[in-house]
Amino acid sequence: MIIAERMARLGTESAFEVLARAQALASQGQDIINLGIGQPDFQTPENIVEAGRKALSDGHHGYTPANGILGLREAVAADIVKRRGVEVNPDHVLVVPGGKPTMFFAALMFGEPGAEIMYPNPGFPIYESAIRFAGATPVPIKLHEENGYAFDANEVLSAITPRTRLIILNSPANPTGGVVPQIELEKLAFGLESHPDVAVMSDEIYSRMVYDNQPHHSMMVFENLRDRLILLDGWSKTYAMTGWRIGYSVWPENLIDLATRLCINDHSCVNAPTQFAALEALNGPQDDVDTMVAAFDERRSVIVEELNTVPGFKCPRPGGAFYAFPNIEGTGKSSRELQDLFLEKAGVATVSGTSFGEFGEGYLRFSYANSIDNIREAVRRIKEVLESN
Repeated sequence: MIIAERMARLGTESAFEVLARAQALASQGQDIINLGIGQPDFQTPENIVEAGRKALSDGHHGYTPANGILGLREAVAADIVKRRGVEVNPDHVLVVPGGKPTMFFAALMFGEPGAEIMYPNPGFPIYESAIRFAGATPVPIKLHEENGYAFDANEVLSAITPRTRLIILNSPANPTGGVVPQIELEKLAFGLESHPDVAVMSDEIYSRMVYDNQPHHSMMVFENLRDRLILLDGWSKTYAMTGWRIGYSVWPENLIDLATRLCINDHSCVNAPTQFAALEALNGPQDDVDTMVAAFDERRSVIVEELNTVPGFKCPRPGGAFYAFPNIEGTGKSSRELQDLFLEKAGVATVSGTSFGEFGEGYLRFSYANSIDNIREAVRRIKEVLESN
């Protein structure tokens, strides 16, 4: 068989590889504390599950419109008004199976040989993978530890070239938990007025997980970008619905038909019962979301305090999501060495910073989507292993 060359450019998401290794060790009887996988450790709220069951019982077994059922798109538009203060046309909303289709659609729409797409580094690995797969050149946006893992807008603007087609942003961020300050977003939006052909994809999947009484700052508020801004958000993190595979994106008027056509060619539509469950998630009570976010906030304080007691670790306080991203350079070991050492010798799953790009060397990602007791025990084991090595 002759495989297309582009398949060699397709990357992966290392967190799933770590999860598989952790599960294999657990099946052999080893006690594993998983601080690697990025998904809430809560169950989907029962009212949402019941809405999915009811949709099946009511006979919603067939295709839906490729862009999603109208009621759900209207609910998304209403939620954007409520949480971002911006009105959008429901016809510009695209319901998709998770967050990754939007990443791929944007990369395929703007990426080709000779084009450049900018993306955060360290950042979610599928950004770079999708860019390379599309044939474009990935240009990393370095995130700065000393600035809470935010980008410098002036650095981003200075890196734009005539070949730049798209800029990918992510705040709150995976893997760092960083939140970009409003001032940097404003400087970027203002500066992009000089680059009218450059589109922006803003990944705001963790928009409901911002701490310290800070608001979520959305790129949607910048009117000058609305005709070239793609918003990515969804239900996976906020409502503990990772396995339901449903997300949404908002596209400008001149791109929504192209994005819908990609849906038709790729997956036809999102399964109907999940869409009705997502509708209930938006329209139903939000108490479970508030409870979950409060728990993450409490765990955030614990994991930062605990990690800063580890010799060679320096852990800044993340502003959002459910990740801590400590600097581990003081240990004298590489990120991959520590990832493997902690998994194999301590029974603690983490993810090497290099899984999120070249600028991730010297860091580890810890997901605090786990109990406080497990977080404390994991750090105890890590310290014990480091002392013996």
